[in-house]
Amino acid sequence: MEEANVYKETKQFTYKDGSQFVFMDLSSYDETRLNEADMGDKTKWLKEGMECNLLYWKDKVIDFELPITVQLKIVDVDPGLRGDTAQGGGTKPATLETGAVVNVPLFVNVGEDIMVDTRTGTYMSRV
Repeated sequence: MEEANVYKETKQFTYKDGSQFVFMDLSSYDETRLNEADMGDKTKWLKEGMECNLLYWKDKVIDFELPITVQLKIVDVDPGLRGDTAQGGGTKPATLETGAVVNVPLFVNVGEDIMVDTRTGTYMSRV
C-alpha cells in the first residue's frame, strides 16, 4: 500500500475575493485560493491576518486548521437586563466581527474583544 503524502503549511488568511478565501505564503508570497463551498463553517472564525495550517495531499489542499483560540470583537449584543452581573451565570448571544454568533456572559458588551475556542465555538474570556 502506498503511503499518503499529506503535509501541512502555515499560510496567512489575507482576504476574501467573492466566494474564494485567499491565503498567502509569508515567505514566498504565493497565494492559495480556497472555495467557500469547500471550507465548511470554519470560515466564521477566519479573520484577516490570521495564520492557519493548510493540509495538502498530492499538492492539493484538502483541509485547513484554524488556531485553537481566536480573539474577535463583539459587534452586536443585547445590553442585558439591569442588575445582571457575573454571578448571575446567564448568557446572551453576541455577534462577532466575522458574523459568528457566540453565547457570552451577561456582563460582556459591544466593542469588547473576547477569546473563542474554534473547536467548540464557545466563549472563553474577555481580553
